[in-house]
Amino acid sequence: MSHRGMKILVVGSGGREHALVKKLGTSIYEPQLFCTPGNAGIAEDAECLDSDMSNDAVLNLATKHEIDLCIVGPEVPLVAGLVDELAAAGIRAFGPSAKAAKLEGSKAFSKAFMQRHNIPTAAFERFDDVNAALAYLRTCDYPTVVKDSDLAAGKGVTIAQTQEEAQAAVSAILSGNGELIIEDFLTGQEVSFLLFSDGKEYKPMLIAQDYKQAYEGDTGPMTGGMGTVCPAPLLSEAQHDYVCKSIVEPTLQGLQDEGAAFKGVLFIGLMVNEAGVKVLEYNVRFGDPETQVVLPLLKTDLIDIFDAVIDETLKDVKLDWSDEAAACVVMAAPGYPQSYEKGIGLELPSLPPNVEILHAGTARRGAELISSGGRVLNVRASAPTLEEALDEVYKTVKLVNFPGAQFRKDIGKRF
Repeated sequence: MSHRGMKILVVGSGGREHALVKKLGTSIYEPQLFCTPGNAGIAEDAECLDSDMSNDAVLNLATKHEIDLCIVGPEVPLVAGLVDELAAAGIRAFGPSAKAAKLEGSKAFSKAFMQRHNIPTAAFERFDDVNAALAYLRTCDYPTVVKDSDLAAGKGVTIAQTQEEAQAAVSAILSGNGELIIEDFLTGQEVSFLLFSDGKEYKPMLIAQDYKQAYEGDTGPMTGGMGTVCPAPLLSEAQHDYVCKSIVEPTLQGLQDEGAAFKGVLFIGLMVNEAGVKVLEYNVRFGDPETQVVLPLLKTDLIDIFDAVIDETLKDVKLDWSDEAAACVVMAAPGYPQSYEKGIGLELPSLPPNVEILHAGTARRGAELISSGGRVLNVRASAPTLEEALDEVYKTVKLVNFPGAQFRKDIGKRF
């Protein structure tokens, strides 16, 4: 269907969406790009349309601007069925249905799904009663993992070292009408395995690794992600094959069997250790900040891939990748992921061609660029080796004028 000058609307306002807009801007189809609500950086690469990302608001914008293709970035609108509503209105949309998005929308659902389809994951119990959960904690080995079943923007996970820490996490989640999972703690290396799926066929992307904890040495609270590297040499050929045969294929087949064929990007968080590979969680969209390092290495036109997924012709598309490596470091507001300051003035340096600063939580106050979120900027670079990419990134981070910026100095150091 692709045609020159098509109108594309990207839904979202973070670094992932800026990465998507940047990549779409390199397409041979020279699309006209829109983003809602976007941010100050995205506004330099696309026309930002103000909206609250509700289904009705996005549908109205897509209709008003005669959008040819809508790409939904974040999980909340996917879980709310935005893609279903756009498709029902005759607007081509990239992303899974609400039914398939439940894989991320409810951890209780996804763990039970893995159990039903014999997909390797950590042993777990689910609770919606605080007393039952607290009683169970008395039987656990520590560390143990407490996960909010609902969407929590990457921050609903506590790796509790002690029973007291686990009790605090349980009480916080179940203070309302919550639901949670308590699962065994897995050790090893975390891997981000992303793939495109059209409901029948799938094509894996390059392997990335995300650094989730706030501070160096993988300490501190969980965040939405503090940095990423790609490709991450963490799966042997045999393990990659195992992931495809024992995890990806049963997941996609299971969804199909349950009437929720998956079309879009499936992002499987894996734990890899000597004992093998297990699923930590499913996400039903491009990762953030994984997208910032995976997409720059993709040579195939992204619009061709989106069309193939929507039209169920993915088997005809070959994914070509660069031989380079990419790295990304997140610059966050002081205090993130707890309460953090907003409205901090930012000044960005001029950049070499292989380095980009992607905006996540930025806005304008008059002409001044300011911070407006927790994760504010993503500094990313591509280079022939990971070491060179990281070197470029950290050189650039030093040149950004962002008072009090919080960032990890050990991204990529595991390799």
